[in-house]
Amino acid sequence: MNRLSLLDDFGPLSPAAHAPVPVIARRPAQLVGNTPVLWIDQPFAPPGRGFLAKLEGANPGGIKDRPGLHMIREARLRGDLLPGAPIIESSSGTLGLGLALAGLTFGHPVTVVSDPGMEPAVVRLLTALGAHVDQVSSPHPTGGWQQARRERVAELLAAAGGAYCPDQYSNPDNVGAYRPLAAELIAQLGRIDVLVAAVGTGGHSAGIAAGLREHSPGLQLIGVDSINSAIFGQPVGPRLMRGLGSSIHPANVDYAAFSEVHWVAPGEAVWACRRLARRHYASGGWSVGAVALVAGWAARTMPPGTRIAAVFPDGPHRYLETVYNDAWCVEQGILGVEPAQEPDEIAAPDEYAVTGWTRCSQVLDPLDRAAAGAAGVR
Repeated sequence: MNRLSLLDDFGPLSPAAHAPVPVIARRPAQLVGNTPVLWIDQPFAPPGRGFLAKLEGANPGGIKDRPGLHMIREARLRGDLLPGAPIIESSSGTLGLGLALAGLTFGHPVTVVSDPGMEPAVVRLLTALGAHVDQVSSPHPTGGWQQARRERVAELLAAAGGAYCPDQYSNPDNVGAYRPLAAELIAQLGRIDVLVAAVGTGGHSAGIAAGLREHSPGLQLIGVDSINSAIFGQPVGPRLMRGLGSSIHPANVDYAAFSEVHWVAPGEAVWACRRLARRHYASGGWSVGAVALVAGWAARTMPPGTRIAAVFPDGPHRYLETVYNDAWCVEQGILGVEPAQEPDEIAAPDEYAVTGWTRCSQVLDPLDRAAAGAAGVR
């Protein structure tokens, strides 16, 4: 192999070689979007098989920079958010960073309501970015930390006249924020047969899939959830993983869009995160590891030539004291957990409480909201 072919395969060794004309961002919000795609194969799939990962960690704060900016922009245009009024929202971290960027961009003070599970590094970062972090002290008896945060948001909104809550769980602007991401994937990849996406608020899975289906109507959408999450009908329990899963049923989840759902356990996600880092130099947090595990399975089991795209919502930096900390993982009992080659399967989402990687091809809204709406129930 000559030097020229090496450059073609692995990119220029000199910044001057084939370098594009630099684009200067005048505002930090202009850095959001147009994120790269990376081919991922071993150890998740054999040579020649793999999937294409959209690296949303290349955004300043991660994937939720997109809805953070979009929801606030749209609220201002509608008049729901007046100039200079406070923004108050519940977040486990990533949307908080997106809202901090939106607050800086549009001139609004931001309060992020979180809980003790938020990584100290993220609390410090949010504070450095100008946001105020308000942490609840105890979980809700049935809705867990998530519901406790939402109730605290309601208290703060009542106390602060004119404040606005984007409500990422049910705001359709959360879904709409991901249409540009779908357009980027189409421009980068052309045809896409399968999309693998983590599900938390439901925004990015619904928005990207809707956009992609305008170009690839036969798209299959595989949802990735956490064990102990209520979204797809499993019983609620304590969740170590943040960023995917939910103890409530977000209205933005488009249940009809999914071909199947997989639940992943923390140790399995840690294994995947670390293998990504070691082999591909691109990794992230819980959602990234869980999505990589499932996308690798799809690459191994689906017919050759199937084009699989996966969304990696963030990078590894906020997880250095958890996912990438051996002592912490040992303390949690999740270090050295190697996933099975194939997931367990259940016939119905509520067949039994899963404790590890499991798939189900029957996807139902646990609240059956579509049927209730058709019957005129409000």
